[in-house]
Order: sequence, then C-alpha cells, then structure tokens
Amino acid sequence: MTVTLLGAAEIRRLAAELDVTPTKKLGQNFVVDANTVRKIVHVGGVQAGERVVEIGPGLGSLTLAILETGASVTAVEIDHRLAARLPETAAAHGVPNDALTVVDADALRVTELPGDPTVLVANLPYNVSVPVLLHFMETFPNLQRGVVMVQAEVGERLAAPPGSKIYGAPSVKAAWYGPWRLAGHVSRQVFWPVPNVDSVLVAFERDAQPRGDEDMRRATFRIVDAAFQQRRKMLRQALAAVLGGTAAEASAVLERAGVAPTARGEQLTVDDFVRIAQTIQH
Repeated sequence: MTVTLLGAAEIRRLAAELDVTPTKKLGQNFVVDANTVRKIVHVGGVQAGERVVEIGPGLGSLTLAILETGASVTAVEIDHRLAARLPETAAAHGVPNDALTVVDADALRVTELPGDPTVLVANLPYNVSVPVLLHFMETFPNLQRGVVMVQAEVGERLAAPPGSKIYGAPSVKAAWYGPWRLAGHVSRQVFWPVPNVDSVLVAFERDAQPRGDEDMRRATFRIVDAAFQQRRKMLRQALAAVLGGTAAEASAVLERAGVAPTARGEQLTVDDFVRIAQTIQH
C-alpha cells in the first residue's frame, strides 16, 4: 500500500477533532503543503531503509513524507494528544505497522531513541530550536546528518561563518559537530496558521572524526560562552575569568594557543576555540 500525504483540509479537521489550537509556545504552525514536506525530506537525503528521528511531528504532515520514502521514523512529540493520534493517522495513510514509533516526551529530556536513528528531521519552534538541536547532537552520536526547519533568524545564526554579524555561541557550538548550511527558504503561505516570520531549512552533516571527548566539548563550550557573553570585547578581557583570572594570564594562554589576545570571539572558528581549550587542559 502506498503512503499518502495529509491535505490542508484534513489537517484542519484533525486539529478541530483533537481540539488543538495552534500555540506560539509549542511552535504549532502546521505545514499544509505536500511539495514543502517532500522538499524537506529531499534536502535531508532520506533514503528507503534508513531510520529517521523526527522532532515535533505535530499532526504528521512531514512524518508521512518521510515514511513515503520507505524510511522508518521515531517521532518525538511533547503534546500528548498529538502523540496519541499520530499512529492512527499513519495507519489511515498506508504506513506499515512497524515503520513508525512514537515517543511521547519533551525532546529536551529524551536520552534514548528506539531504532537507533542516523538521520534527524525536524520543524522546530523558535524558543527551543537551538537547545533541542544541541541536546540531540550531544546525546545521539549516531545521528550523521539531517535537516531542520526553523525561523530564519535561528537558521541563519546556526549556519553563520566567523566574522559575520550574526555569528555567535550557537554558531560555534553547532560547528563543533560538523558543517551547517542554509538549504532553502520556506514560504509563510505553506503554514497554517500563517506565521509572521520567515522560515528556512538548515542542513548539517556530522564530521567523521569528533573534535574531542566530552570533557573537551564542555571546556570548549565554557570558553565559547565566556567569549560571547559581552560581544566585541577583546578575548584577553572576555576570557580572563576562565583562563586564569586576569587579562595577562588569559593573554599568555591565548598566545600559547596561537590566538591573538586582541582578537574578538566573533572572529574565531570552532577549531580556534578547541585549541584554547586544549592549551588549558595540557
């Protein structure tokens, strides 16, 4: 049986049946356009036989597009009503019984995923998108690649290169795991209700070799947080508290790491930050 997708009328009917009033807090702007969900799946490079984790499936429009490829899905949904209804919707649209597993939970608290997925696909609300992504990248090292739909401001920051105005701590922390890139714009008109912000797709691939172990990641992220706490400060001042206590001590560490003490955090690559962390650990 072929998997079929949700249409706009069915999405509205499901929402009414479940008494779901889309809320800003949960980012419940449902995608009602089949071409858009197929585009997201295409950008994610989802293949038949792969296991995908989808965060925030909502009423299931993107879920069905993933399942249409022949991949299987572990869906993590925080809204109990939506989590309970999703398997029923999937079955009505031709999804085999064993292709979908629903985890009724807050994505920020999930520490285990059935099926050991290797691909991540998500439509994430503004207020939790970065914390959720970083939590999944940290917690599930088998996630090799993926695509997320987020508000344009968030997506542009995740993919921002060093030296750009919007480059910040989220950009560096995401880059710890591998490269992130903008992979397309999404029209406001494909959502119901229509949001008042633009959305983009951001694709990522995990590096073949990690930049360091968990201790190194924590040390690097601590330095990153300090560097961006007060933007446009020289590193010798911004990092004084985490590199010995004084600007002079911080300068000595930075020089040993091959980083100019007068540089600013927004000029550094993730590997520059790693070298600083390595210097204080040795």
